[in-house]
Amino acid sequence: MPDPGGVVWRPPAAMLASCEVTKFRSWLAAERGVDTNGYADLWEWSVADVGAFWETIWDYERILGERGKGPALEGEMPGTRWFPGASLNYAEHLFRMPPSGAALLCSREGELVEECSLDQLTRAAGSLARTLQHLGVERGDRVAAYLPNRPAAVIGLIACAAVGAVWSICGPDYGPDGVIARFKQLRPKVLISADGYTFNGKVFARRDEVARIRDALTPAPALIWVDDVHPGGPPSSGDAIAWADAIGPGEPLTFERVPFDHPLWILFSSGTTGIPKGIVHTHGGIVLEHLKALRLQNDIRAGDRVLLVASTTWMVWNMLVSTLLVGATPVLLDGNPLAPDLANIWRTASEARVATLGVGAGYLIASMKAGLAPGSDFDLSSLRQLGSTGSPLPASAYDWVQESVGSSVWLSSSSGGTEVCTAFVGGTPIEPVRAGRLQARQLGVAVEARDSEGNAVVGRLGELVVTKPMPSMPAYLVGDPEGERLRATYFSMYPGVWRHGDFIEFDADGSSLISGRSDSTLNRNGVRIGPAEIYEAVEVLPAVEEALVVGVERDGGDYYTPLFVKLAPGAEPDEAKVQIVESITANLTRRHVPDEVVFVPGIPHTRTGKKLEVPIKRILQGVPIAQAVDAGAIDDPELLAHFDRGKA
Repeated sequence: MPDPGGVVWRPPAAMLASCEVTKFRSWLAAERGVDTNGYADLWEWSVADVGAFWETIWDYERILGERGKGPALEGEMPGTRWFPGASLNYAEHLFRMPPSGAALLCSREGELVEECSLDQLTRAAGSLARTLQHLGVERGDRVAAYLPNRPAAVIGLIACAAVGAVWSICGPDYGPDGVIARFKQLRPKVLISADGYTFNGKVFARRDEVARIRDALTPAPALIWVDDVHPGGPPSSGDAIAWADAIGPGEPLTFERVPFDHPLWILFSSGTTGIPKGIVHTHGGIVLEHLKALRLQNDIRAGDRVLLVASTTWMVWNMLVSTLLVGATPVLLDGNPLAPDLANIWRTASEARVATLGVGAGYLIASMKAGLAPGSDFDLSSLRQLGSTGSPLPASAYDWVQESVGSSVWLSSSSGGTEVCTAFVGGTPIEPVRAGRLQARQLGVAVEARDSEGNAVVGRLGELVVTKPMPSMPAYLVGDPEGERLRATYFSMYPGVWRHGDFIEFDADGSSLISGRSDSTLNRNGVRIGPAEIYEAVEVLPAVEEALVVGVERDGGDYYTPLFVKLAPGAEPDEAKVQIVESITANLTRRHVPDEVVFVPGIPHTRTGKKLEVPIKRILQGVPIAQAVDAGAIDDPELLAHFDRGKA
């Protein structure tokens, strides 16, 4: 019988007793005299004085480095300074709790292909660090990488962090224009590039693309050539360094401690509007935030194996590497995650004995619609947590996970952003899971929903805002020395308050639901509608493979709401249209029914899997494609023409 409160999972007694957040609460009581009555009380304490909370995390985690004599927090947003006088190194913390088995596991399209030992990983990173220094890389210099999800990418990140250089990476499936738009802003001293990548069993060479990228960068960076999938050599073999030579026989890995706010890596926004923003994260901010997120929120433990399905371009990949911080083993899934078939991710999780599996919400929906039964078809007895992110997860998927993956599996849906490289709202192992809702506000994150007048609201949709600083907020944006773009992007709506651009609704228990981007929210006759509501009603239909809805303000005050639909193979358009209207009317209201259903060959996404609601809206308003979106950031740019021809 369904739980009357919509609860689909409750933490078992063993998890409540053994999870890290329970240990943290006990430590708080014993060492700090702070008694908390459950998660909500713990969260309230964590945001009452965020500086004190993060000081506590520093002490609880026994951070390696100098703490400094100043306060944990100086100044207000934007412009906050964390732990002035402190010094540490992210890479040093990755090996503070060495994994008991393999340091990395690597899988490629249905086959576990490689294990990397701790000694192999550290010695390769040690040699690469020396190679970078021989190439003139100094503290603060930038190193760019064009690499797939393989050990070379992890080794590169570790080597850069160890010497105080700044890392940035794009996956090799990105076209040259998208890569150039990002790396040209960085002026990297070194480019580490793969010779190609594998997808659907095919090898795609990248020799010519790398030559074009390198030629576009000024000054031209030194090239380290990772030649493991496609023969033929680098584009300019005379001055390129082979990967085997760069990592040599292996050297001990040493670490240079840097100030807390020293740049660690640069992530880029999805690039769906204008030039992608280069978002600078710091050593200290990432160490503290990722330790909190991985250990206290996600209960990832030493010895766990963790598979987070992501390309190297997405912030989730950085979080995957950071699981080394807590002594876990990252599982790198290279190539097409869905090859040779849709079940590949479940199969890989089984073969690798994964404890935490993180996927996009779309994958869970696709598995549900395909009738997969992973819990029966594969041995998932090691799986404790199933994470979902990237887009809202409908309530029906929660029920499917319980029935078809496992009733004991903790389903943890989360929502965050590249800008903070973590989640604002997500899971906790000590609270129930309610169908369709994200469990809790994350510790140390003063997140709330605000209406257009700036008032905090509960029980209705509002702008997702963060009212107090987080250590992993951007130190700055590349090319924005005065902070003008940072302020305009995140602080212009509510001065002194971070507005993220998502639409969220909180319940009284602290759980929430995300309804998509606030700037893509539909506003029909004064009624605001989140696109996620439409998708939940439509994408569950067997005839619909995927959908995208936008609201377009037209001249004369007209408001046009088309629903673009990619049909499933064999579906009849006329029948599908009737089913779509009936489902929206039955599950929502008549006013949610779009003005028009438009069938298209596919729905375009960013390369991190997000639908292009805002760029498609701008294209329909008459903005040229080249101005509305960076084509290099799109998974299939050719699809954009189908929306351009249908301009409103």
